[in-house]
Amino acid sequence: MAMVVAETGGTRSGEVQSGEVRSGGTRSGGARLPQVDGFARWPSPASPKREGKALRERVSRASHAWFAEDDGRPDPVAAVEESNRSRLAELTPIRIGRMAATPFAFLRGSAGLMAYDLARTPATGIGAQICGDAHAANFGLYADARGGLVIDLNDFDETAHGPWEWDVKRLAASLVLAGREAGASEDACEEAAFDAVGAYRRTMRLLAKLPSLDAWNAIADEELVSHTDARDLLGTLERVSEKARQNTSAKFAAKSTERVEGDDGSPAGWRFVDAPPVLRRIPDAEAAEVTSALGTYLGTLAEDRLPLLARYAIQDVAFRVVGTGSVGLRSYVVLLLDHRGEPLVLQVKEARPSVLLPHLPAAGFDVPQVAHEGRRVVLGQKRMQVVSDFLLGWTTVSGRPFQVRQFRNRKGSVDPAELAADQLDDYGRMTGALLARAHAHSADPRLIAGYVGKGEELDEAVARFAVAYADRTEADHAELVRAVKEGRVVAESGV
Repeated sequence: MAMVVAETGGTRSGEVQSGEVRSGGTRSGGARLPQVDGFARWPSPASPKREGKALRERVSRASHAWFAEDDGRPDPVAAVEESNRSRLAELTPIRIGRMAATPFAFLRGSAGLMAYDLARTPATGIGAQICGDAHAANFGLYADARGGLVIDLNDFDETAHGPWEWDVKRLAASLVLAGREAGASEDACEEAAFDAVGAYRRTMRLLAKLPSLDAWNAIADEELVSHTDARDLLGTLERVSEKARQNTSAKFAAKSTERVEGDDGSPAGWRFVDAPPVLRRIPDAEAAEVTSALGTYLGTLAEDRLPLLARYAIQDVAFRVVGTGSVGLRSYVVLLLDHRGEPLVLQVKEARPSVLLPHLPAAGFDVPQVAHEGRRVVLGQKRMQVVSDFLLGWTTVSGRPFQVRQFRNRKGSVDPAELAADQLDDYGRMTGALLARAHAHSADPRLIAGYVGKGEELDEAVARFAVAYADRTEADHAELVRAVKEGRVVAESGV
């Protein structure tokens, strides 16, 4: 189901208009059916749209422009060092080097610091399953179970139930920083943020008008470009799509593995090749722990997936550095081969508590009890995406929680810091629309739509916030660069 729908006229007699409450729940003869927990009441006792609109009296849409630092704000360098706690110490210089590269890169690695700031900004109290790290580089292409490409949010390490505004503001601020890095004018950067929020608002209003099942299954397909008027981005998306189709386990294995021969010279299997510091072989005992943990992982999958994985044999395990914010976490790649020797690579990535959790109470949200951080990440991803990796699961390795997913399943992404000014606002509209669709899975779109309304007041306010926060991030980044130059923190660049 595409996001774009045709405009409709009036309804025939007996049809239900969007938002209209009709009586029901009775059988012939007047007998009423029992209420069942987990289902809504019919007719609905309230109007979510009116509830959302009423929230404007308490939290004006214009108030979302507000951003000011308080006296307790963490020092940015200290915040980076704190976020490195419990990471692998030998890899933290790589993480700091990547964050020190640009202000946009700093933002990507400082979700916890921004969460502190966002917790002190206005919020409606409407909760949703949020990404927690919805910056402009965390959207991308990936393959569905049949190999078709979809585009959506694709990083959920920090996902939690929290204020929908946090994701919107992080996306908007990241677009300003990406645009500045690309050399776009200040007006173009602010326009990209403005357009992203506008697309979020319009998409949420559209989803609120659709039948619930259609809104739930709205998916980012070829119609997304039309819906967001992102035609200037078409050429870039086509190039990224073509590259993504080649980004497979087979291609990664061809470049990163070698054949192992037995004592008699006959083929004995395949193994990863050392390519430090990004890819390195690990001791046999560590590899055995990861391999054993895959048994638990199988128990987190739907049973219909098990016959497929039963056709693959585990060949080798290696350590592989990933991401910017994720550098220093324990992350493994596992090589599997089928009966024809065709590879499938799984990623087994450490899952730490969301950096949002300490800041949720300040925004009026409870901190949930999390039994397993890998499970939190996986369920959060499934709640936000229409189509998720069909091999997504979780496990525990040496007492630490991990998520498990396919590695290189035709993934591709647009680098927003390399977009031309006329493409940046297109990209902003596209990502804003995707974010609205993701939030609408867990928050009633009618409630948010009632709050955001028809006008551009919210768009203008969040765009002003984005500019102010981009300025703050540039200052934070400068502090980190100064600390590196003065030798207070160690950074390894170019990795």
